[in-house]
Amino acid sequence: MTDLVKKYDRPVPRYTSYPTVPYWDNVPDTGEWVDSLNRSFSGPDSPWSLYIHIPFCESLCCFCACNTTISRNHDRYEGQYVDCVLAEWKTYLERVPALGQRVLKNIHLGGGTPTFLSPENLVRLLEPVISAANIDPESFEGSIEVHPNYTSEEHLRELSRLGFNRISIGVQDFNLKVQKLVNRIQPPKVTASTVIAARELGFTSVNFDLIYGLPGQGSAEMEYTIDQTLENMPDRIALYSLAIVPWIKPAQRHFKDEDLPTPKEKRDLYEYAKNRLLGAGYIEIGMDHFALPGDDLLRAMQEGRLHRNFMGYTDQKTDILLGLGVSSISASPDCFHQNQKILSLYEEKARDGEIPTMRGHKLSARDQKIQLQILQLMTGFRTRFLDAEQEETIVSRLDEMIGDDLVRVQDSTLVITGKGKGFLRIVCAAFDEKLAESKPQQNIFSKAI
Repeated sequence: MTDLVKKYDRPVPRYTSYPTVPYWDNVPDTGEWVDSLNRSFSGPDSPWSLYIHIPFCESLCCFCACNTTISRNHDRYEGQYVDCVLAEWKTYLERVPALGQRVLKNIHLGGGTPTFLSPENLVRLLEPVISAANIDPESFEGSIEVHPNYTSEEHLRELSRLGFNRISIGVQDFNLKVQKLVNRIQPPKVTASTVIAARELGFTSVNFDLIYGLPGQGSAEMEYTIDQTLENMPDRIALYSLAIVPWIKPAQRHFKDEDLPTPKEKRDLYEYAKNRLLGAGYIEIGMDHFALPGDDLLRAMQEGRLHRNFMGYTDQKTDILLGLGVSSISASPDCFHQNQKILSLYEEKARDGEIPTMRGHKLSARDQKIQLQILQLMTGFRTRFLDAEQEETIVSRLDEMIGDDLVRVQDSTLVITGKGKGFLRIVCAAFDEKLAESKPQQNIFSKAI
């Protein structure tokens, strides 16, 4: 395995979309994006999903690669930002009436730190959205990412009242030494109290986000982190590889290269954590997720319904994902769309009643076919080739991986072996025609392993 890690650990996309964002070149204007949404809702049954980005954090976590605004000045940002998101929502309702008619299956709040907003402002943001949408209380899923240091019982109580039932807790690592290096001090008892409060208030699913490969993280630190995780027994666990992208996020230069585990040590950390979780009854899902028996994500995998989008793995597949808020990404079957990433520009356009478009991509028929293949690899570790020509090309690109028994080809189908699951992103890259046509001349992607 050590030799394989050395051989294949190279920068490739994470494949939450295809084409990946750096290769979005067939850019729609705002009118074309709106037309795509209206066209996508033309069928008789078109449920949809909503993502709302809250970018604010009181302090910067040095591992983070998200679009954030760091401030402790809540008065400066909270009310103004909520007003802008609601203005954007109003504009969408006017231009895409089906958003208020078709079933909204789920709302996800991400960040940043969504609970940077006070409980009152969270309610002020969510109530108009929920009241204008068509929601089936029996099937609705509301989820939120939280930082326990900034999440009160009142936050959770109001969210529960509004129908939210899933919570994802940012943990990363439980060791104080590691937490200091990444500027995120989070005592285990604070995390545990958030878990307890969420469960008492009726949240039916608790997820922990963990990261392997953090500075200062060794075998003892990972052992302690998994021990603490298993004391809480979250329903799901996302075990992410640290994405080293200091050219995008300069804060990652706050720790030194020598603080980081070597590629072999990093992979060993993952294998240790995985084996501990499997031994505790969790089942591996996709590339970096684990769930307890009976969890909806696991059922979706077992029933062939597992889906992956810009937010990661989900059991709630919809053809339409609408993103509100600064930098949010949306998707329809034939179009991607991203909002302005600069907060002031986003707020200006939203206040003026404009859809705050920054960029996007109109998917060709070929894009959509390859997107489906990569999705099948990401969720089921297999996909059929489109034709003999593609099979010949992909087999040529993966010749060494076939020789290393990481992938197999049988009956015009590519299958990733158990040994090859850790190299999933490398396999997906072989299908990436945009990447093959134009390899980046500078750092864009994090390493695969």
